[in-house]
Amino acid sequence: MQTDNLELKKLVYLYLMNYAKSQPDMAIMAVNTFVKDCEDPNPLIRALAVRTMGCIRVDKITEYLCEPLRKCLKDEDPYVRKTAAVCVAKLHDINAQLVEDQGFLDTLKDLISDSNPMVVANAVAALSEIAESHPSSNLLDLNPQSINKLLTALNECTEWGQIFILDCLANYMPKDDREAQSICERVTPRLSHANSAVVLSAVKVLMKFMEMLSKDLDYYGTLLKKLAPPLVTLLSAEPELQYVALRNINLIVQKRPEILKHEMKVFFVKYNDPIYVKLEKLDIMIRLASQANIAQVLAELKEYATEVDVDFVRKAVRAIGRCAIKVEQSAERCVSTLLDLIQTKVNYVVQEAIVVIKDIFRKYPNKYESVIATLCENLDSLDEPEARAAMIWIVGEYAERIDNADELLESFLEGFHDESTQVQLQLLTAIVKLFLKKPTETQELVQQVLSLATQDSDNPDLRDRGYIYWRLLSTDPVAAKEVVLAEKPLISEETDLIEPTLLDELICHIGTLASVYHKPPGAFVEGGRGVVHKSLPPRTGSSESAESPDTAPAGVPAADQPSVIPTQGDLLGDLLNLDLGPPVSGPPVATSSVQMGAVDLLGGGLDSLMGGGSGGFAPAPGTAVPSNTGAPLGSGLGDLFDLTGGVGTLSGSYVAPKTVWLPAMKAKGLEISGTFSRQVGSISMDLVLTNKALQVMSDFAIQFNRNSFGLAPAAPLQVHAPLAPNQSVEISLPLNTVGSVMKMDPLNNLQVAVKNNIDVFYFSTLYPLHILFVEDGKMERQMFLATWKDIPNENETQFQIKDCSLNADSVSSKLQGSNIFTIAKRNVEGQDMLYQSLKLTNGIWVLAELRIQPSNPSFTLSLKCRAPEVSQYVYQAYETILKN
Repeated sequence: MQTDNLELKKLVYLYLMNYAKSQPDMAIMAVNTFVKDCEDPNPLIRALAVRTMGCIRVDKITEYLCEPLRKCLKDEDPYVRKTAAVCVAKLHDINAQLVEDQGFLDTLKDLISDSNPMVVANAVAALSEIAESHPSSNLLDLNPQSINKLLTALNECTEWGQIFILDCLANYMPKDDREAQSICERVTPRLSHANSAVVLSAVKVLMKFMEMLSKDLDYYGTLLKKLAPPLVTLLSAEPELQYVALRNINLIVQKRPEILKHEMKVFFVKYNDPIYVKLEKLDIMIRLASQANIAQVLAELKEYATEVDVDFVRKAVRAIGRCAIKVEQSAERCVSTLLDLIQTKVNYVVQEAIVVIKDIFRKYPNKYESVIATLCENLDSLDEPEARAAMIWIVGEYAERIDNADELLESFLEGFHDESTQVQLQLLTAIVKLFLKKPTETQELVQQVLSLATQDSDNPDLRDRGYIYWRLLSTDPVAAKEVVLAEKPLISEETDLIEPTLLDELICHIGTLASVYHKPPGAFVEGGRGVVHKSLPPRTGSSESAESPDTAPAGVPAADQPSVIPTQGDLLGDLLNLDLGPPVSGPPVATSSVQMGAVDLLGGGLDSLMGGGSGGFAPAPGTAVPSNTGAPLGSGLGDLFDLTGGVGTLSGSYVAPKTVWLPAMKAKGLEISGTFSRQVGSISMDLVLTNKALQVMSDFAIQFNRNSFGLAPAAPLQVHAPLAPNQSVEISLPLNTVGSVMKMDPLNNLQVAVKNNIDVFYFSTLYPLHILFVEDGKMERQMFLATWKDIPNENETQFQIKDCSLNADSVSSKLQGSNIFTIAKRNVEGQDMLYQSLKLTNGIWVLAELRIQPSNPSFTLSLKCRAPEVSQYVYQAYETILKN
């Protein structure tokens, strides 16, 4: 290491760099030599020492390197200074805190004003590198003075130095349009540089600052003219560079098509271009197509469609269609070109042509339908899903103009299950359209496709669409017509344009990988370190930040699902063949981490789930569940299920009037209304089943999902005779509380499945808690006092019962009818205090104190219970009973 031979020293230093990682303790021994070499009279050796120091990534050594580095940053030789500048960035990567404490960053900032352009470029590169890993630090504090120094250095730098400076300029935000124009004028000469990277960096700066220039300025027009030639020149390089240039030009053309609007011929494909260049050129040709050059473009595209490269031919045919959609005047010529191509009978050409003709029909309805006959002739040759789907769409959409439309669609139906999903979905829709246009002759066909889609398919999208159509057609054919045959919006000309905010960000990354991938750096840079969202300056010329993130805040929660919809997960028996016997209990519920109360409320694990987590049966595809029941109980759900508007019965507990639980339109014509009652110790669900469909209903069965109190049918659902159309039957279904338990939200939510010969239907309802108040709920006085004291005070909840004008005795007798027992009554300072107890079917006791002031229609109810979750629902039961 002590040698004076420069070549030998380089080799020794190279050896050191490689082996320092594996033997850090030995590397420390070299420190003295570095310190000595940094004082060497030869600037090459000084620079070599400082470069090697930066490359030895060993923590122990870094602090010894600070002094030599500080000297080299102030060295008289610019070569040493430029090497030291890069060394600061390397050191910052190893130990950022050390670099900041030693004041190296300030020295780096001073180097931006250095007299030597190479030192300036390296200082900018080092600061940019450090700033990227610390986006919040304002290291590159650019101002008009420092920008001026950078622009001066720009002319004398090496090409990589120029790229560093241009990239740094691109992050600067000029204070007004005059400063933007002056920077553009000084950057424009870089466009004629021989290195394509310098050209693209200059284009990036100009594209960014052009945002701030008014389009009326003469200079704006001049700048547009100056931008075209360098971009065209890039296309004469080797294919790999051409590809990068084309990907960047693709972005530029989307942002400012006027730059290259007269340069169409440059993008015509050469016979020896590689396929990736050909496809990219095609893309840009379509973007530049306009009324002025469309004849030229079409002639070229027709030529390409007869090439041998299949991928290229497909893209060329698709391009003809895109031109038709983009330039209306050319549509007719494009369609006749496509028809000529179909006549060639080349399979893949025909298929692509049919796909694009479908899009042309969407853009210009009722204009080119005369070509349908030609398309139908080629039906048998279609074997690709996209082409088959397009053809089916055309047949369905124009069924009234095609005499044998039903035969054509029937031919596709024969191999329905072998088709891809895309074709199956199109076929289903097309046949439904056909049925709505020609109902008499296609009834069998539509029934066949609906049963294939709903009963024989395991694809949920297909099943859902099938059920929706089935329901629409069976309940309201007029609505079906309006939905399925609605006017379709015209498709737009450019469906593949990059979204504007993303395009603006990509323009700020011209000349980098982001502009080749057409993705922001955050999408492919691992860890997102140093990824700053960039955006173009605002058009007005105001100096808003150039680096405002344009992304929506992450973590915005999606709308919560209403919890009454049974979750996919554990199926209670096979729902399509519901047991006609007593209900099957499902598999054990997976416990969730959501712990609701410390007390195991129901003995059966009620605190295991807040509701609906992994239990519940899956709704049949397309079955709607009333979503409004997902609201919290405070939001008038009581009223929804009419828990507050009934008429009391003479004996036994209060029974609410029947409400509609399952409307006919959601259950293929079956309407179910009902209520719950408790008479002499037995609970029942009183149902009215009404058949509003056109066919007879039979084979009824019912099943409940697991619920908070284990409610389950105690006997099968007995409907003795088939239910004829427009007929109703009343049934009282006895219930017990020995079913499986799972905590629901709300607590009194019950999810029910009803099966008949047509289908399985699902609905949710809320049962009033007082049907669970048992007859032996009267507690002894002493026991009451002891229990009241024993239950902690935090378990006590207070409620107000308003607008109730009963006296204490009527209250007491009314509540006793629903098994809420008064244990004692006291009069304290003119107000009556009733002490009451009740017991739920699962053995939970609830103790109550009801305060009644004779002149005040508001009562105060205090409830104490070891499971306070129940109190809210007990209060609702009180209110329901007292007000009815």
